[in-house]
Amino acid sequence: MDRQAVEQIVEAVGGKENIAAATHCVTRLRFALKDEGKVDKEKLENNDLVKGSFSANGQYQVVIGQGLVDKVYAEMVAITGIGEASKEEIKDAAAQNLNPLQRAIKTLADIFIPILPAIVTAGLLMGINNILTGKDIFFEGQAFIDVYTGWADFASIINLIANTAFVFLPGLIGWSAVNKFGGSPLLGIVLGLMLVHPDLLNAWGYGAAKEIPTWNLFGLTVEKVGYQGQVLPVLLASYVLAKMEIFLRKRIPDAFQLLTVAPIALLLTGFLSFIVIGPITFAIGNLITDGVVGIFDAVPAIGGLIYGGLYAPLVITGMHHTFLAVDLQLIGTIGGTFLWPMVALSNIAQGSAAFAMMFAEKDNEKLKGLSLTSAISAWLGITEPAMFGVNLRYKYPFIAAIIGSAIAGIVITLRGVMAPSIGVGGLPAFLSIFTEFWGVFFIGMGIALVVPFVLTFIMAKTRKKKEA
Repeated sequence: MDRQAVEQIVEAVGGKENIAAATHCVTRLRFALKDEGKVDKEKLENNDLVKGSFSANGQYQVVIGQGLVDKVYAEMVAITGIGEASKEEIKDAAAQNLNPLQRAIKTLADIFIPILPAIVTAGLLMGINNILTGKDIFFEGQAFIDVYTGWADFASIINLIANTAFVFLPGLIGWSAVNKFGGSPLLGIVLGLMLVHPDLLNAWGYGAAKEIPTWNLFGLTVEKVGYQGQVLPVLLASYVLAKMEIFLRKRIPDAFQLLTVAPIALLLTGFLSFIVIGPITFAIGNLITDGVVGIFDAVPAIGGLIYGGLYAPLVITGMHHTFLAVDLQLIGTIGGTFLWPMVALSNIAQGSAAFAMMFAEKDNEKLKGLSLTSAISAWLGITEPAMFGVNLRYKYPFIAAIIGSAIAGIVITLRGVMAPSIGVGGLPAFLSIFTEFWGVFFIGMGIALVVPFVLTFIMAKTRKKKEA
């Protein structure tokens, strides 16, 4: 390990006096800095160990690379004498630098990111089911299971496994949200599953139901309706449950907490959920869904242009996490999302722009290696190395990626491309798209691959001619 290079990283982020806390993930050093204005970005990115750097959610992150980051972090701890910090401690320290809107976005991110692997896995499995059950993929006018009927039950089991994460989505959100808000995660699971209990009218059958079952609570009529696929009801209910649990734990003696805190908190939150929280947030969620759908129905080209083009800049601010909740709300309400397919194309476009830099900057060996590896990463759904390590550093590849993504977004939005789930946001994304939209989605993928590459290459050559 080059100790001097690690010392230069410390100096570039403002010295050890500027580091409030530090940790690392699989590829990046994560700093909570006292003053990000002291960062010397140019010095940092000229360091041979560094593949890129950026600030997000109150953390300053330095891209090092898988495996090597562990050694760099250990050396940095030895040099600076700072104690090793957990990711939660870093988040808490970084939160001090956030404004109220950023804190709200961070809260949503902290809730939804832990459950994302389950949702993405469900999306991939749905893709396998789509291949087996979609018509005109292998046989004209027929699905694979129509011709080979022995595979029908196999596909049915895959569909059941894939749908589980969405059927019991409130349970997943309840676990993560209550944990985030400081309560007991197990109570969050119970709360979420309570909202989709089989005794309740399924939310997906609410509109078609001839008669809505009700409870009569001493003259107060309460609808017995579940909240399958809904996001807002379980989010607000989880907040109430966690705060109620914290309130009770502070006031009830330890000897009685086991028998009183959980039952009281869950009982009160349950009544509030069905009487107040559920009906109000259900209506708000439907208004949000109707608003988003209405905009894209009225002016699909504008919607595709704006969302397809602006998604990458949203990633810089961290605001893209808020749209995960919108995607899940759309899936639960209308059976699919037209937003996530554009996310997948945006990732592909960022990878293509970074890949073009490998050919445009042939003399820069460090950039060539970074461009290739980060492009592959983006094509598989992880865009940070490409976006922050290459495209934003040179600016014009980022612009080229946005243009390509916007054009692709217009094309697929005009044709109404939808996904029944969220999958891997890169080249494998087609697996998570409804099979009837595969053709136009492949056209969108082609645009996202070709346009950013060509534009980046042309811009690079034009820039070199001007410099010459």
